[in-house]
Amino acid sequence: MPNVSEGRDAGVIRRLADAVTRAGARLVDVHSDPDHHRSVFTFLGPPEVVEKAALALGLAAVAAIDLRAHAGVHPRVGALDVMPFVPLAGLPMARAVAAAHRVGRELAAAAGLPVFFYGEAASSPARRELPALRAGGVEALAARLARPEWRPDAGPAALHPTAGAAIVGARGPLIAFNALLDTADVAVARAIAGAIRATAPGGLPAVRALGLALPTRGRAQVAMNLLDYRVPTIQDSPPIEVGIVESNDPHGPFGAKEAGEGSLAAFLPALTNAIADAIG
Repeated sequence: MPNVSEGRDAGVIRRLADAVTRAGARLVDVHSDPDHHRSVFTFLGPPEVVEKAALALGLAAVAAIDLRAHAGVHPRVGALDVMPFVPLAGLPMARAVAAAHRVGRELAAAAGLPVFFYGEAASSPARRELPALRAGGVEALAARLARPEWRPDAGPAALHPTAGAAIVGARGPLIAFNALLDTADVAVARAIAGAIRATAPGGLPAVRALGLALPTRGRAQVAMNLLDYRVPTIQDSPPIEVGIVESNDPHGPFGAKEAGEGSLAAFLPALTNAIADAIG
């Protein structure tokens, strides 16, 4: 499920999608966002076909996307920003890890790209979590690369001049849900994100969240990832008081209501595994 730093140019997005289908994988979804300036490609197939498609898309992204002209609200470190391999249908995680390592090394060799492995494919605990690798974006990563402990897992210890770096890994299915608020005040979105993420006191298990401004829509957004759909349950989650906000209330805790518009990304693999878990 590669995430690339292009969410506006339909021609580039179409060429990246074509790279996937030409490699023989089944492309099931492309989710693009102009404010995030980012697209997520979801494709399925046997491991060897998915590896071929992932490498083709990665090389196409490096060739087509110039980070020097890129500006979006979502953090990123590369033209091919993140490439997770997700095992489905009973495939062991070890197969996804092996695929991530093979494709990451091939990308590094073919494109001269620094590659970091994350998630189940991480080379050390310090590189397991995606936010640690992406903190501060490509600008901060450029400074960290000068330190020995930040040598990439594959490729040169310097950013690619136009494509930055890439983060390649293996993980289970996650569900991404973005809630659009009926306010342009990004401080409200950040306050909500700060209250619900797992690292907050009383936060929701396995939830990551960011508050982002969406300039083209004049709204703020809470972007959320549920990292493991099996973890938060009614029994495990802390009590949550829920209220329906019918209109904006400047005196309320957040001063905004949800706009009734949301987007689900990366949902299909999670749903597939959830059904498999339920029926054994």
